[in-house]
This record gives sequence, structure tokens and C-alpha cells, in this order.
Amino acid sequence: MIKKMMDNYKLLIAIPLIVTILSLVAFSTIGLDQGIELQGGTIATIKLNEPTSSQIITEKISKLGVKEIRILNNNGNDLNIQFAAGINSAKFSSDVKDLGNVTSYNEVSPILSSEAMNQVLLAVGFAFLFMAISVFIVFREPVPSIAVILAAFCDIVMAVGGMCIFNIPLSIASVGGILMLIGYSVDTDILLTTRLFRRKEGTIEKRAEDAMKTGLTMSFAAIASMAVLYVVTLIYMPEASTLTEIAAVLIIGLLADIIATWFMNLGILRWYLGG
Repeated sequence: MIKKMMDNYKLLIAIPLIVTILSLVAFSTIGLDQGIELQGGTIATIKLNEPTSSQIITEKISKLGVKEIRILNNNGNDLNIQFAAGINSAKFSSDVKDLGNVTSYNEVSPILSSEAMNQVLLAVGFAFLFMAISVFIVFREPVPSIAVILAAFCDIVMAVGGMCIFNIPLSIASVGGILMLIGYSVDTDILLTTRLFRRKEGTIEKRAEDAMKTGLTMSFAAIASMAVLYVVTLIYMPEASTLTEIAAVLIIGLLADIIATWFMNLGILRWYLGG
């Protein structure tokens, strides 16, 4: 199977490129919502009439047209909820009177300013640059360095496209997930590149197969753990939206990494090494 894949290395490279282009289309058409941390919002404290589950609360408030709901605390008596700015406080208090009485409102300023986001993007750019330099120093050849960076870039673009499709907002949590994803993506790319360039025993196909077994085991183990985290937090701790967002971003990104690493990077290295 691995030999057939590597014989069709042009197709291997084309598939992730097509998915990346589709992800860019999703980003340009659907767009990426900003989380409350980026656009500011309001924290309301509600004295509940009776203990109500977080899921029911979220459903009722969503029907009011309130977006980006985040339950910060629900102890059965007092409810702290965060939502986007621009809400009419008097109307909101009237709309939720069947749940309880709103006792306070607090405006939340954006934690990440546009300048901070520019610095994050700059840091990501430097991370890609230094990764390329490190790979070039280790392998002394430009193509493996370019392959690692290209695969990592496609991985991030596909992850962002998935965030657009599944309506995962850009927030502190999701940015953290993306940064974690960069490290994981490069890890699998380095694994593949090291096995193909440093090991001399066996054919290219055999070395690639050994690398794929190790890499896919790592990826599926990470996906399984993130899936468990997502389900547990979604069902039993809906107020822990930070964990849910990180898990969702990593699940999408890890699936994208399988395509980026074992299709694109493998295809480029197969073309480069020949044989």
C-alpha cells in the first residue's frame, strides 16, 4: 500500500493542496468569528429562581438571539454568564425573568487588542522561520526545510477552515490550540524527515512505512484523548468552554496534520529522494 502511495506522489501532494484551497474558500466566504476576549462583552450575574442545568440555560438564552454565550459559573443559585457586547440590559433582564433576576452587569474590555494579535502573528511567523532554519541546519538541504514549513502551513490553514465550518470562534483558547498544533505538526514532519534522511537501512518505502506507523499511532492517540476531553467537557462541564474550544481545534488540526504530513510532506520527500 505504501509503495502505491509513494508511486503516486504527485497525487499525494495535490490532495492536501486542494483541501487547503477549500479551507481558504471557507475562510473567505464563511469567515472566522471573534470570541468575546477579542471583541469585548458583558458578564451578567443572575439569581436563579430554581436550580437549572447549564444546557437548558444556554438553550433558553440562545433563543433570545444572544450570541457567544459562555457560562462562567452555575452553582444552582447564582449564575454568571458572559456574552457579546451591545445587549440592551433592561430588555435582557425582562427576557430572562423566568430564569431569575439579573443582579449585576459588568462590561469586559477585550483582552487581546489588535496590536497583541499582530504580535501573535509575528511570533508564529518567527516560529515558522526558525523551524525552517533548524531543519536546514540538521539536514543541510533546502527541500526538506520547505516541505516541513509547507506542511505545517497547510495544517494550520485547514484547521482555521474547520473552525469556520464548525463555528469555532477565534479566542484565547483557540489561539492556544493553534500554537499547540504548530508544534505537533512539526513534530510529525521531523519524524518523517529524520526516518527518510538519517536511516540508511531498507528502501525508502520501508523507512516511510516505519515512520508512518509511529506517526499515525501518535496522532490517533492524541485525537482519541482530545475527543474524550471534548465529550466530557461538553456533557458534564459545559461552562468549561476553554477546554472544549482547545479540544475541538486540536481534533480538527490533528486530522489535518495526517493529510499534511503523510500526503504532502511524504510526497515532496519521495519526489526529492527519487528511487
